[in-house]
Amino acid sequence: MTISVDFEECLKDSLKFRASIEGVETEVTELEVKLEKLVKLCNAMLEAGRLYSTNARQFANGIRELSGHCKDDQMMSECLEKFSHSLSSMLDHHMTLIDVTQKSVKQHLHSFIKEDVRKFKETKKHFDRSSEDLDNALNRNAQAPPKKQHEVDEATNALLAARRSFRHVSLDYVLQLHQLVLNSARDKRDMEQRHATIKQKDVLYDDLAVEFNMEAPNGVVMEGYLYKRASNAFKTWNRRWFSIQNNQLVYQKKLKDNLTVVVEDLRLCTIKTGADSERRFCFEVVSPSKSCMLQADSEKHQQTWILAVQSSITTAFNERREDNYSKLERTSSMSTGVLDFPDEARPGKEKGLEQVQGIPGNAQCCDCNEHLPEWASINLGITLCIECSGIHRSLGVHFSKVRSLTLDSWEPELLKLMCELGNSTINQIYEARIEEMTVKKPHPGSPRQEKEAWIRAKYVEKKFIHKLPESGIRLRRCSLKRNQHPTTLEKTQKPEKPPKPFLKPKGKTFSSNSG
Repeated sequence: MTISVDFEECLKDSLKFRASIEGVETEVTELEVKLEKLVKLCNAMLEAGRLYSTNARQFANGIRELSGHCKDDQMMSECLEKFSHSLSSMLDHHMTLIDVTQKSVKQHLHSFIKEDVRKFKETKKHFDRSSEDLDNALNRNAQAPPKKQHEVDEATNALLAARRSFRHVSLDYVLQLHQLVLNSARDKRDMEQRHATIKQKDVLYDDLAVEFNMEAPNGVVMEGYLYKRASNAFKTWNRRWFSIQNNQLVYQKKLKDNLTVVVEDLRLCTIKTGADSERRFCFEVVSPSKSCMLQADSEKHQQTWILAVQSSITTAFNERREDNYSKLERTSSMSTGVLDFPDEARPGKEKGLEQVQGIPGNAQCCDCNEHLPEWASINLGITLCIECSGIHRSLGVHFSKVRSLTLDSWEPELLKLMCELGNSTINQIYEARIEEMTVKKPHPGSPRQEKEAWIRAKYVEKKFIHKLPESGIRLRRCSLKRNQHPTTLEKTQKPEKPPKPFLKPKGKTFSSNSG
Protein backbone atom coordinates (compact mmCIF):
# COMPACT_ATOMS: atom_id res chain seq x y z
CA MET A 1 0.00 0.00 0.00
CA THR A 2 1.39 3.38 -1.02
CA ILE A 3 0.28 6.87 0.00
CA SER A 4 0.53 9.74 -2.50
CA VAL A 5 -1.43 12.80 -1.39
CA ASP A 6 -0.38 16.16 -2.80
CA PHE A 7 -0.08 18.98 -0.28
CA GLU A 8 -2.00 21.48 -2.43
CA GLU A 9 -4.75 18.95 -3.12
CA CYS A 10 -5.02 18.37 0.63
CA LEU A 11 -5.47 22.09 1.34
CA LYS A 12 -7.99 22.48 -1.50
CA ASP A 13 -9.91 19.42 -0.28
CA SER A 14 -10.17 18.43 -3.93
CA LEU A 15 -11.82 15.34 -5.38
CA LYS A 16 -8.36 13.82 -5.90
CA PHE A 17 -7.62 14.25 -2.19
CA ARG A 18 -10.95 12.74 -1.19
CA ALA A 19 -10.50 9.85 -3.60
CA SER A 20 -7.00 9.18 -2.24
CA ILE A 21 -8.29 9.24 1.33
CA GLU A 22 -11.14 6.87 0.52
CA GLY A 23 -8.77 4.51 -1.27
CA VAL A 24 -6.38 4.43 1.69
CA GLU A 25 -9.21 3.95 4.17
CA THR A 26 -10.43 0.96 2.18
CA GLU A 27 -6.93 -0.52 2.04
CA VAL A 28 -6.39 0.03 5.77
CA THR A 29 -9.68 -1.74 6.55
CA GLU A 30 -8.71 -4.67 4.36
CA LEU A 31 -5.22 -4.69 5.87
CA GLU A 32 -6.65 -4.79 9.38
CA VAL A 33 -8.79 -7.81 8.53
CA LYS A 34 -5.84 -9.66 6.98
CA LEU A 35 -3.54 -8.82 9.87
CA GLU A 36 -6.05 -10.03 12.45
CA LYS A 37 -6.31 -13.28 10.51
CA LEU A 38 -2.51 -13.51 10.36
CA VAL A 39 -2.23 -12.99 14.12
CA LYS A 40 -4.67 -15.86 14.72
CA LEU A 41 -2.70 -18.12 12.38
CA CYS A 42 0.51 -17.08 14.11
CA ASN A 43 -0.96 -17.97 17.50
CA ALA A 44 -2.00 -21.37 16.23
CA MET A 45 1.43 -21.91 14.71
CA LEU A 46 3.21 -20.94 17.93
CA GLU A 47 1.03 -23.23 20.03
CA ALA A 48 1.56 -26.11 17.63
CA GLY A 49 5.31 -25.36 17.54
CA ARG A 50 5.62 -25.42 21.30
CA LEU A 51 3.67 -28.67 21.50
CA TYR A 52 5.87 -30.18 18.82
CA SER A 53 9.02 -29.06 20.64
CA THR A 54 7.82 -30.58 23.89
CA ASN A 55 7.00 -33.93 22.31
CA ALA A 56 10.19 -33.89 20.25
CA ARG A 57 12.33 -33.28 23.36
CA GLN A 58 10.68 -36.20 25.09
CA PHE A 59 11.48 -38.30 22.04
CA ALA A 60 15.14 -37.09 22.13
CA ASN A 61 15.39 -37.95 25.83
CA GLY A 62 14.01 -41.42 25.11
CA ILE A 63 16.71 -41.95 22.46
CA ARG A 64 19.38 -40.77 24.90
CA GLU A 65 18.15 -43.29 27.50
CA LEU A 66 18.22 -46.01 24.87
CA SER A 67 21.80 -45.03 24.03
CA GLY A 68 22.81 -45.56 27.66
CA HIS A 69 21.13 -48.94 27.65
CA CYS A 70 23.22 -50.02 24.61
CA LYS A 71 26.64 -49.34 26.06
CA ASP A 72 27.73 -52.89 25.28
CA ASP A 73 27.29 -52.11 21.57
CA GLN A 74 29.57 -49.13 21.14
CA MET A 75 28.55 -48.44 17.54
CA MET A 76 24.82 -48.47 18.34
CA SER A 77 25.35 -46.35 21.41
CA GLU A 78 27.32 -43.70 19.50
CA CYS A 79 24.73 -43.53 16.70
CA LEU A 80 21.86 -43.12 19.14
CA GLU A 81 23.77 -40.50 21.12
CA LYS A 82 24.63 -38.54 17.98
CA PHE A 83 21.01 -38.65 16.77
CA SER A 84 19.75 -37.49 20.17
CA HIS A 85 22.25 -34.62 20.19
CA SER A 86 21.30 -33.51 16.66
CA LEU A 87 17.59 -33.65 17.44
CA SER A 88 18.09 -31.63 20.63
CA SER A 89 20.12 -29.01 18.72
CA MET A 90 17.41 -28.77 16.09
CA LEU A 91 14.77 -28.34 18.77
CA ASP A 92 16.81 -25.55 20.36
CA HIS A 93 16.83 -23.67 17.06
CA HIS A 94 13.12 -24.37 16.70
CA MET A 95 12.39 -22.84 20.09
CA THR A 96 14.54 -19.86 19.18
CA LEU A 97 12.45 -19.42 16.02
CA ILE A 98 9.26 -19.63 18.08
CA ASP A 99 10.50 -17.00 20.52
CA VAL A 100 11.58 -14.65 17.70
CA THR A 101 8.23 -15.10 15.96
CA GLN A 102 6.48 -14.39 19.22
CA LYS A 103 8.36 -11.14 19.74
CA SER A 104 8.95 -9.81 16.24
CA VAL A 105 5.76 -10.91 14.50
CA LYS A 106 2.93 -11.54 16.87
CA GLN A 107 3.64 -8.73 19.29
CA HIS A 108 4.36 -6.18 16.55
CA LEU A 109 1.28 -7.16 14.58
CA HIS A 110 -0.82 -7.07 17.70
CA SER A 111 0.63 -3.67 18.61
CA PHE A 112 0.04 -2.37 15.08
CA ILE A 113 -3.61 -3.43 15.16
CA LYS A 114 -4.36 -2.31 18.70
CA GLU A 115 -2.39 0.95 18.67
CA ASP A 116 -1.58 2.26 15.18
CA VAL A 117 -4.85 1.23 13.54
CA ARG A 118 -6.73 2.49 16.58
CA LYS A 119 -4.97 5.86 16.28
CA PHE A 120 -5.80 5.89 12.59
CA LYS A 121 -9.48 5.29 13.32
CA GLU A 122 -9.51 8.03 15.95
CA THR A 123 -7.85 10.44 13.53
CA LYS A 124 -10.38 9.43 10.87
CA LYS A 125 -13.26 10.24 13.23
CA HIS A 126 -11.68 13.62 13.98
CA PHE A 127 -11.23 14.22 10.24
CA ASP A 128 -14.86 13.30 9.50
CA ARG A 129 -16.12 15.65 12.22
CA SER A 130 -13.93 18.48 10.96
CA SER A 131 -15.08 17.83 7.40
CA GLU A 132 -18.70 17.95 8.50
CA ASP A 133 -18.09 21.21 10.37
CA LEU A 134 -16.52 22.70 7.25
CA ASP A 135 -19.51 21.66 5.12
CA ASN A 136 -21.89 23.29 7.60
CA ALA A 137 -19.80 26.47 7.62
CA LEU A 138 -19.73 26.54 3.81
CA ASN A 139 -23.51 26.15 3.62
CA ARG A 140 -24.02 28.85 6.21
CA ASN A 141 -21.67 31.19 4.35
CA ALA A 142 -23.41 30.46 1.03
CA GLN A 143 -26.85 31.13 2.49
CA ALA A 144 -25.90 34.35 4.29
CA PRO A 145 -28.22 37.11 2.98
CA PRO A 146 -26.22 39.93 1.30
CA LYS A 147 -28.29 42.67 2.93
CA LYS A 148 -27.60 41.49 6.51
CA GLN A 149 -23.98 42.40 7.09
CA HIS A 150 -23.79 41.03 10.64
CA GLU A 151 -24.86 37.58 9.46
CA VAL A 152 -22.37 37.80 6.60
CA ASP A 153 -19.54 38.65 9.02
CA GLU A 154 -20.48 35.83 11.39
CA ALA A 155 -20.67 33.32 8.54
CA THR A 156 -17.33 34.49 7.10
CA ASN A 157 -15.54 34.24 10.47
CA ALA A 158 -17.05 30.82 11.15
CA LEU A 159 -15.98 29.62 7.71
CA LEU A 160 -12.44 30.90 8.24
CA ALA A 161 -12.14 29.09 11.58
CA ALA A 162 -13.66 25.87 10.23
CA ARG A 163 -11.43 25.88 7.15
CA ARG A 164 -8.27 26.51 9.19
CA SER A 165 -9.17 23.71 11.59
CA PHE A 166 -9.94 21.33 8.74
CA ARG A 167 -6.59 21.97 7.09
CA HIS A 168 -4.68 21.15 10.26
CA VAL A 169 -6.73 18.02 10.84
CA SER A 170 -6.38 16.90 7.23
CA LEU A 171 -2.59 17.29 7.41
CA ASP A 172 -2.55 15.23 10.60
CA TYR A 173 -4.69 12.63 8.91
CA VAL A 174 -2.37 12.42 5.92
CA LEU A 175 0.61 12.13 8.28
CA GLN A 176 -1.16 9.33 10.14
CA LEU A 177 -1.71 7.52 6.85
CA HIS A 178 1.97 7.89 5.99
CA GLN A 179 2.98 6.59 9.39
CA LEU A 180 0.83 3.51 8.87
CA VAL A 181 2.84 2.68 5.79
CA LEU A 182 6.24 4.36 6.11
CA ASN A 183 6.60 5.55 9.70
CA SER A 184 8.95 8.13 8.26
CA ALA A 185 10.53 10.89 10.35
CA ARG A 186 11.14 12.92 7.21
CA ASP A 187 7.41 13.00 6.39
CA LYS A 188 6.66 13.99 9.94
CA ARG A 189 9.14 16.87 9.74
CA ASP A 190 7.66 18.04 6.43
CA MET A 191 4.14 17.96 7.83
CA GLU A 192 5.20 19.98 10.87
CA GLN A 193 6.67 22.58 8.52
CA ARG A 194 3.38 22.73 6.62
CA HIS A 195 1.44 23.24 9.86
CA ALA A 196 3.77 26.13 10.64
CA THR A 197 3.14 27.58 7.18
CA ILE A 198 -0.61 27.62 7.79
CA LYS A 199 -0.16 29.31 11.17
CA GLN A 200 2.22 31.95 9.82
CA LYS A 201 0.33 32.89 6.67
CA ASP A 202 -3.17 32.19 7.96
CA VAL A 203 -4.03 31.04 4.44
CA LEU A 204 -7.48 31.96 3.16
CA TYR A 205 -9.18 30.04 0.41
CA ASP A 206 -8.87 33.02 -1.92
CA ASP A 207 -5.09 32.98 -1.40
CA LEU A 208 -4.83 29.40 -2.54
CA ALA A 209 -4.47 28.25 -6.12
CA VAL A 210 -7.79 29.61 -7.40
CA GLU A 211 -6.09 30.53 -10.63
CA PHE A 212 -6.61 29.20 -14.10
CA ASN A 213 -4.04 28.00 -16.59
CA MET A 214 -4.97 28.14 -20.25
CA GLU A 215 -1.97 25.97 -21.13
CA ALA A 216 -2.34 23.32 -18.42
CA PRO A 217 -0.64 20.08 -19.50
CA ASN A 218 -3.63 17.97 -18.44
CA GLY A 219 -6.09 20.19 -20.34
CA VAL A 220 -7.92 21.30 -17.17
CA VAL A 221 -8.01 25.10 -17.35
CA MET A 222 -9.51 25.50 -13.87
CA GLU A 223 -11.18 23.35 -11.25
CA GLY A 224 -12.73 23.78 -7.83
CA TYR A 225 -15.92 23.65 -5.80
CA LEU A 226 -19.02 25.64 -6.74
CA TYR A 227 -22.59 25.57 -5.54
CA LYS A 228 -25.04 24.66 -8.30
CA ARG A 229 -28.73 25.50 -8.14
CA ALA A 230 -30.88 22.56 -9.18
CA SER A 231 -33.55 22.96 -11.82
CA ASN A 232 -36.22 21.26 -9.70
CA ALA A 233 -39.16 23.00 -8.11
CA PHE A 234 -37.32 23.48 -4.78
CA LYS A 235 -34.28 25.17 -6.40
CA THR A 236 -31.93 23.41 -4.00
CA TRP A 237 -28.20 24.21 -3.96
CA ASN A 238 -25.62 21.42 -4.15
CA ARG A 239 -21.85 21.66 -3.83
CA ARG A 240 -20.05 20.04 -6.75
CA TRP A 241 -16.51 19.91 -8.16
CA PHE A 242 -16.47 21.92 -11.40
CA SER A 243 -13.79 22.08 -14.07
CA ILE A 244 -13.18 23.67 -17.46
CA GLN A 245 -11.71 21.18 -19.91
CA ASN A 246 -11.99 20.34 -23.60
CA ASN A 247 -13.86 23.62 -24.22
CA GLN A 248 -16.62 22.43 -21.87
CA LEU A 249 -17.87 23.27 -18.38
CA VAL A 250 -18.38 20.02 -16.46
CA TYR A 251 -18.87 18.85 -12.87
CA GLN A 252 -18.90 15.69 -10.77
CA LYS A 253 -19.65 14.73 -7.18
CA LYS A 254 -16.89 12.14 -6.76
CA LEU A 255 -13.75 11.46 -8.72
CA LYS A 256 -15.03 8.09 -9.97
CA ASP A 257 -18.34 9.57 -11.18
CA ASN A 258 -18.89 10.37 -14.84
CA LEU A 259 -18.57 14.01 -15.85
CA THR A 260 -21.84 15.92 -16.20
CA VAL A 261 -21.65 18.47 -19.00
CA VAL A 262 -23.14 21.89 -18.22
CA VAL A 263 -22.05 23.62 -21.44
CA GLU A 264 -21.27 21.49 -24.48
CA ASP A 265 -19.39 24.29 -26.25
CA LEU A 266 -18.24 27.35 -24.32
CA ARG A 267 -18.36 29.45 -27.50
CA LEU A 268 -22.17 29.25 -27.33
CA CYS A 269 -22.53 30.56 -23.78
CA THR A 270 -22.55 33.89 -21.98
CA ILE A 271 -22.05 34.80 -18.32
CA LYS A 272 -24.22 37.01 -16.15
CA THR A 273 -23.16 38.11 -12.66
CA GLY A 274 -25.22 38.79 -9.57
CA ALA A 275 -28.34 37.09 -10.92
CA ASP A 276 -29.52 35.87 -7.50
CA SER A 277 -30.30 38.61 -4.98
CA GLU A 278 -30.69 36.18 -2.06
CA ARG A 279 -27.16 34.72 -2.23
CA ARG A 280 -23.74 36.28 -2.72
CA PHE A 281 -21.04 35.59 -5.31
CA CYS A 282 -23.49 34.13 -7.85
CA PHE A 283 -23.08 34.03 -11.60
CA GLU A 284 -25.11 32.42 -14.35
CA VAL A 285 -23.83 30.50 -17.35
CA VAL A 286 -26.35 30.84 -20.19
CA SER A 287 -26.26 28.60 -23.25
CA PRO A 288 -28.77 28.24 -26.10
CA SER A 289 -30.35 25.13 -24.57
CA LYS A 290 -30.26 25.92 -20.84
CA SER A 291 -28.87 28.12 -18.09
CA CYS A 292 -27.04 27.17 -14.90
CA MET A 293 -26.88 29.27 -11.73
CA LEU A 294 -23.59 28.87 -9.82
CA GLN A 295 -22.22 30.31 -6.60
CA ALA A 296 -18.59 30.70 -5.49
CA ASP A 297 -17.25 30.93 -1.95
CA SER A 298 -15.91 34.48 -2.29
CA GLU A 299 -15.88 37.45 -4.59
CA LYS A 300 -12.34 36.74 -5.78
CA HIS A 301 -13.28 33.12 -6.42
CA GLN A 302 -16.29 34.29 -8.43
CA GLN A 303 -14.25 36.73 -10.52
CA THR A 304 -11.60 34.11 -11.22
CA TRP A 305 -14.19 31.62 -12.48
CA ILE A 306 -15.81 34.24 -14.71
CA LEU A 307 -12.44 35.28 -16.11
CA ALA A 308 -11.51 31.61 -16.66
CA VAL A 309 -14.70 30.96 -18.65
CA GLN A 310 -14.28 34.13 -20.70
CA SER A 311 -10.64 33.32 -21.45
CA SER A 312 -11.63 29.79 -22.46
CA ILE A 313 -14.23 31.22 -24.83
CA THR A 314 -11.64 33.52 -26.41
CA THR A 315 -9.13 30.70 -26.77
CA ALA A 316 -11.73 28.43 -28.34
CA PHE A 317 -12.64 31.11 -30.87
CA ASN A 318 -8.99 31.73 -31.71
CA GLU A 319 -8.41 28.03 -32.29
CA ARG A 320 -11.52 27.86 -34.42
CA ARG A 321 -10.43 30.94 -36.33
CA GLU A 322 -7.06 29.36 -37.14
CA ASP A 323 -8.85 26.29 -38.46
CA ASN A 324 -11.12 28.47 -40.57
CA TYR A 325 -8.19 30.37 -42.03
CA SER A 326 -6.61 27.10 -43.07
CA LYS A 327 -9.89 25.97 -44.55
CA LEU A 328 -10.31 29.31 -46.32
CA GLU A 329 -6.96 28.92 -48.04
CA ARG A 330 -8.08 25.55 -49.40
CA THR A 331 -11.46 26.87 -50.54
CA SER A 332 -10.73 30.50 -51.44
CA SER A 333 -12.76 30.24 -54.63
CA MET A 334 -15.96 29.90 -52.63
CA SER A 335 -16.25 33.65 -51.99
CA THR A 336 -16.21 34.63 -55.68
CA GLY A 337 -19.86 33.88 -56.41
CA VAL A 338 -22.58 31.26 -56.43
CA LEU A 339 -21.03 27.82 -56.66
CA ASP A 340 -21.97 25.09 -59.05
CA PHE A 341 -22.19 21.55 -57.74
CA PRO A 342 -21.26 18.97 -60.39
CA ASP A 343 -20.57 16.32 -57.80
CA GLU A 344 -24.01 14.95 -56.92
CA ALA A 345 -22.55 12.32 -54.63
CA ARG A 346 -21.71 14.82 -51.88
CA PRO A 347 -23.94 14.83 -48.78
CA GLY A 348 -26.89 17.20 -48.82
CA LYS A 349 -25.78 19.12 -45.74
CA GLU A 350 -22.34 19.81 -47.19
CA LYS A 351 -23.88 20.94 -50.48
CA GLY A 352 -26.30 23.20 -48.63
CA LEU A 353 -23.45 24.71 -46.62
CA GLU A 354 -21.40 25.44 -49.72
CA GLN A 355 -24.43 26.74 -51.57
CA VAL A 356 -25.34 29.21 -48.84
CA GLN A 357 -21.72 30.25 -48.22
CA GLY A 358 -21.29 30.77 -51.96
CA ILE A 359 -23.76 33.68 -52.03
CA PRO A 360 -21.88 37.03 -52.27
CA GLY A 361 -20.99 38.15 -48.76
CA ASN A 362 -22.00 34.86 -47.12
CA ALA A 363 -18.46 33.50 -46.89
CA GLN A 364 -18.00 35.88 -43.96
CA CYS A 365 -20.13 36.44 -40.87
CA CYS A 366 -22.75 39.09 -41.48
CA ASP A 367 -21.93 40.91 -38.23
CA CYS A 368 -18.17 40.51 -37.64
CA ASN A 369 -16.73 39.22 -40.95
CA GLU A 370 -15.50 35.94 -39.42
CA HIS A 371 -14.45 33.64 -42.28
CA LEU A 372 -16.55 30.59 -43.25
CA PRO A 373 -19.50 30.91 -40.87
CA GLU A 374 -21.40 27.70 -40.19
CA TRP A 375 -24.59 29.17 -38.67
CA ALA A 376 -27.48 31.11 -40.16
CA SER A 377 -30.51 33.19 -39.22
CA ILE A 378 -33.33 31.77 -41.30
CA ASN A 379 -35.70 34.70 -40.88
CA LEU A 380 -33.02 37.29 -41.74
CA GLY A 381 -31.38 35.21 -44.45
CA ILE A 382 -27.81 35.75 -43.24
CA THR A 383 -24.87 33.58 -42.22
CA LEU A 384 -23.23 33.91 -38.80
CA CYS A 385 -20.16 32.71 -36.94
CA ILE A 386 -20.69 30.63 -33.83
CA GLU A 387 -20.17 33.54 -31.43
CA CYS A 388 -22.55 35.89 -33.24
CA SER A 389 -25.08 33.06 -33.55
CA GLY A 390 -25.07 32.71 -29.77
CA ILE A 391 -25.78 36.42 -29.43
CA HIS A 392 -28.60 36.16 -31.99
CA ARG A 393 -30.14 33.33 -29.95
CA SER A 394 -30.16 35.55 -26.88
CA LEU A 395 -32.25 38.13 -28.76
CA GLY A 396 -35.15 35.70 -29.03
CA VAL A 397 -36.79 33.97 -31.97
CA HIS A 398 -38.97 37.03 -32.66
CA PHE A 399 -35.77 38.79 -33.80
CA SER A 400 -33.62 35.95 -35.13
CA LYS A 401 -34.10 32.21 -35.62
CA VAL A 402 -30.71 30.52 -35.64
CA ARG A 403 -29.95 27.23 -37.33
CA SER A 404 -26.74 25.31 -38.01
CA LEU A 405 -25.63 24.91 -41.62
CA THR A 406 -23.83 21.66 -40.79
CA LEU A 407 -25.83 20.04 -38.01
CA ASP A 408 -29.44 20.81 -38.89
CA SER A 409 -31.43 19.59 -41.86
CA TRP A 410 -32.50 22.23 -44.40
CA GLU A 411 -35.68 22.20 -46.43
CA PRO A 412 -35.36 23.25 -50.09
CA GLU A 413 -37.59 26.27 -49.45
CA LEU A 414 -35.28 27.57 -46.71
CA LEU A 415 -32.21 27.05 -48.84
CA LYS A 416 -33.89 28.94 -51.67
CA LEU A 417 -34.76 31.80 -49.30
CA MET A 418 -31.19 31.96 -48.00
CA CYS A 419 -29.89 32.11 -51.55
CA GLU A 420 -32.34 34.90 -52.47
CA LEU A 421 -31.19 37.11 -49.59
CA GLY A 422 -27.64 36.90 -48.26
CA ASN A 423 -25.36 39.06 -46.15
CA SER A 424 -24.63 41.67 -48.80
CA THR A 425 -28.32 42.31 -49.46
CA ILE A 426 -29.30 42.44 -45.79
CA ASN A 427 -26.38 44.67 -44.80
CA GLN A 428 -27.36 47.17 -47.48
CA ILE A 429 -30.52 47.63 -45.41
CA TYR A 430 -29.40 47.14 -41.78
CA GLU A 431 -26.02 48.89 -42.19
CA ALA A 432 -27.10 51.64 -44.58
CA ARG A 433 -26.05 54.52 -42.32
CA ILE A 434 -22.87 53.24 -40.66
CA GLU A 435 -20.62 55.38 -42.89
CA GLU A 436 -22.48 58.63 -42.29
CA MET A 437 -22.74 57.79 -38.58
CA THR A 438 -19.02 56.86 -38.48
CA VAL A 439 -19.86 53.70 -36.61
CA LYS A 440 -17.13 51.05 -36.36
CA LYS A 441 -18.25 47.53 -37.16
CA PRO A 442 -16.74 44.80 -34.95
CA HIS A 443 -14.18 42.41 -36.39
CA PRO A 444 -13.58 38.69 -35.60
CA GLY A 445 -11.21 39.49 -32.74
CA SER A 446 -13.48 42.05 -31.06
CA PRO A 447 -14.67 41.33 -27.50
CA ARG A 448 -18.00 39.56 -27.15
CA GLN A 449 -19.51 42.56 -25.36
CA GLU A 450 -18.72 44.77 -28.35
CA LYS A 451 -20.30 42.31 -30.77
CA GLU A 452 -23.38 41.97 -28.59
CA ALA A 453 -23.87 45.75 -28.44
CA TRP A 454 -23.48 45.97 -32.22
CA ILE A 455 -25.98 43.21 -32.98
CA ARG A 456 -28.55 44.61 -30.58
CA ALA A 457 -28.24 48.08 -32.09
CA LYS A 458 -28.39 46.68 -35.60
CA TYR A 459 -31.37 44.31 -35.39
CA VAL A 460 -33.33 45.27 -32.26
CA GLU A 461 -32.93 49.06 -32.19
CA LYS A 462 -32.42 49.31 -35.98
CA LYS A 463 -30.12 52.31 -35.57
CA PHE A 464 -28.43 52.02 -38.96
CA ILE A 465 -31.52 51.77 -41.20
CA HIS A 466 -32.56 54.66 -43.45
CA LYS A 467 -35.85 55.90 -41.99
CA LEU A 468 -38.53 57.89 -43.82
CA PRO A 469 -38.45 61.55 -42.70
CA GLU A 470 -41.31 62.67 -40.47
CA SER A 471 -42.26 65.58 -42.82
CA GLY A 472 -42.43 63.18 -45.72
CA ILE A 473 -44.84 61.02 -43.78
CA ARG A 474 -47.14 63.99 -43.10
CA LEU A 475 -47.05 65.12 -46.78
CA ARG A 476 -47.94 61.65 -47.92
CA ARG A 477 -50.88 61.52 -45.54
CA CYS A 478 -52.16 64.93 -46.77
CA SER A 479 -51.96 63.90 -50.41
CA LEU A 480 -53.97 60.82 -49.64
CA LYS A 481 -56.63 62.93 -47.95
CA ARG A 482 -56.91 65.35 -50.92
CA ASN A 483 -57.50 62.49 -53.33
CA GLN A 484 -60.40 61.20 -51.28
CA HIS A 485 -64.08 62.15 -52.07
CA PRO A 486 -65.27 64.92 -49.72
CA THR A 487 -68.12 62.85 -48.40
CA THR A 488 -65.86 59.91 -47.82
CA LEU A 489 -63.32 62.17 -46.10
CA GLU A 490 -65.95 63.63 -43.82
CA LYS A 491 -67.16 60.18 -42.89
CA THR A 492 -63.60 59.12 -42.27
CA GLN A 493 -62.90 62.11 -40.02
CA LYS A 494 -66.25 62.37 -38.23
CA PRO A 495 -68.34 59.27 -38.19
CA GLU A 496 -72.03 60.10 -38.37
CA LYS A 497 -75.16 58.12 -37.86
CA PRO A 498 -75.72 55.63 -40.63
CA PRO A 499 -78.18 57.01 -43.30
CA LYS A 500 -81.65 55.67 -43.55
CA PRO A 501 -82.09 53.02 -46.19
CA PHE A 502 -83.32 54.32 -49.56
CA LEU A 503 -86.90 53.25 -50.36
CA LYS A 504 -88.00 53.09 -53.97
CA PRO A 505 -91.39 54.92 -54.51
CA LYS A 506 -94.17 52.75 -55.75
CA GLY A 507 -95.20 53.13 -59.37
CA LYS A 508 -92.11 55.08 -60.42
CA THR A 509 -89.09 53.97 -62.34
CA PHE A 510 -85.59 55.54 -62.58
CA SER A 511 -83.47 55.53 -65.63
CA SER A 512 -79.75 55.28 -65.46
CA ASN A 513 -79.29 58.94 -66.60
CA SER A 514 -81.95 60.55 -64.41
CA GLY A 515 -80.71 63.39 -62.22
